[in-house]
Amino acid sequence: MVSMVAAAAVPVMFEGSARANSSLFVAYPPETHETTSDRIFIIGTADPDGTVTINGTPIDRSPAGHFAPSFPLTVGENRFEVRYGDRAISLTVVRQSPQPNLPQGVGFAEGSIEPSRDIARMPGELVCFSAVAPTGEDTTARVRLGDRTVALLPDTASRQLPENLAVLVGQNQPLSSLPSIATYRGCRSFETPGNLGTPIFELQASGETATQPGGGSIEILPRDAVLAAEIVAEEAIARTGPSTSHSRLTPLPRGTRARVTGKEGDWLRLDYGAWVRAEEARTFRSGVPPHSIVRSVSARHGDRWTEVFFPLTTPVPVSVEQEGDRLTLTLHNTTTQTDFIAFDANPWVEAMTWQQPTPDRAQYRFQFRASQQWGYKLRYDDTTLVLSLRHPPQNSPTQPLAGTTILLDPGHGGPEDLGARGPTGKPEKEVTLDVGLLLRDELERRGATVVMTREGDIDLWPHDRVQIIEKVEPTLALSLHYNALPDNGDAENTAGIGTFWYHPQARDLAAFLYRYLVEDLNRPEYGVFWANFALTRPTVTPSVLLELGFAINPDEFEWIVDPQAQQALAASLADGIEAWLRQQR
Repeated sequence: MVSMVAAAAVPVMFEGSARANSSLFVAYPPETHETTSDRIFIIGTADPDGTVTINGTPIDRSPAGHFAPSFPLTVGENRFEVRYGDRAISLTVVRQSPQPNLPQGVGFAEGSIEPSRDIARMPGELVCFSAVAPTGEDTTARVRLGDRTVALLPDTASRQLPENLAVLVGQNQPLSSLPSIATYRGCRSFETPGNLGTPIFELQASGETATQPGGGSIEILPRDAVLAAEIVAEEAIARTGPSTSHSRLTPLPRGTRARVTGKEGDWLRLDYGAWVRAEEARTFRSGVPPHSIVRSVSARHGDRWTEVFFPLTTPVPVSVEQEGDRLTLTLHNTTTQTDFIAFDANPWVEAMTWQQPTPDRAQYRFQFRASQQWGYKLRYDDTTLVLSLRHPPQNSPTQPLAGTTILLDPGHGGPEDLGARGPTGKPEKEVTLDVGLLLRDELERRGATVVMTREGDIDLWPHDRVQIIEKVEPTLALSLHYNALPDNGDAENTAGIGTFWYHPQARDLAAFLYRYLVEDLNRPEYGVFWANFALTRPTVTPSVLLELGFAINPDEFEWIVDPQAQQALAASLADGIEAWLRQQR
């Protein structure tokens, strides 16, 4: 199971009182558990003979005695007794209310005031404020910032969205809200640079007034003095907003420079719109905003990579977009003065074209001879941007795995990172390693060189695994996992193979392996997903994460741990990889 965080907890099994009852084991939830979910599944096992009851009601079990029924939860404390014969295990699940926590009397909901930290904006840019409070005919809200006032109006039409994981259980629609509660919003622009201080939020209702300071100060940046940033991390994570919950954009190579146009907490907004962590950049005063021109472009074709060189006057932010047989590189804050390009067509890249779609963006499009792309890299050598485009593997049509390097990543590992655990408590980390070793042997017998991120029970952080992929530069990278669900999922009735991809270069591989495994092994279908996982994000190779079944499903768990089924799965995976590589020729 991929490590995921959501409002409803993802199963991590416990070893409490159930351990003492050898014929009755409850794997999840723990004896005391908190969740915002409206339901909970109880996973465990008991001897197949006899009856297991939960709160006095008999439950369905698999032929091996495993169970995973779901039960509705009310807000507050919910108690469950799991009983088998004279053995019983007591569980307490506390459901927290998903609604805002309002104070007694007049006041704003706890943690709802925004901005909640120091922010900085450009002169003339809207600065927006919001807070959650009860509605009422005589209720008014406003923000005071020095001698300035911003009215906050109730917004009853907007809805909150559930966490991203909600799509995995088919519950990703906007959340309903109480008609008696609203988010009060208001915006205003400020022209004069300087620190405006901390906003004071004010709520008036029923003749009472409540005030509360914001979580940080408001600063307006100078219009003429340029604050610039240079990326000092090896690769800065660029995002659509100032938090890790915002989506990722193309990472920025070390040395990239851009103007800072905003701040929020420990995040910097760069002039082309992306946000980066302040710790990944150094800021400095500059006479002019960072901007580059680009003239000639050249390329060098090697055995495995084609390197394209873009000599620039300043290292600027870049974006990469893949689509089928095309890759588009965008240079932001760049003006073209191009008359010549030294780029010969080769067996892998058919052509390169360029355009200046806007005055501050230059775009270069690479047309490949085949629809499958195999990887790319970006770096700055001083002020020259180097884009490396990977060549397809030169394998034999009769032995498509010969000469390839396949990286296998058995998910989880070590004493702390167990992964999902099934009804018996068997951890995912053990099964992924078992299948990974079997798959390694299958691939090596067919001529592949196989690199394992782990061959034993060791700790590896996701970034450790990614670094191995980036160092090895394999032909393909596959991360092996078994699945679980958030608390509001249906553990009894959810099963099947799932595959996950991030970059378009991995999409076809993910879809092919999914269909191949489902049909070859006659397994249930879970789906093919775009997913922002660490092990799907590497750009140097098509990287796919496979969820090979649901460890929490009572029936599928038996297939997952069956040695013969594991061998058949490894052989089918090897067949699928081989068939996909043969298809790419």
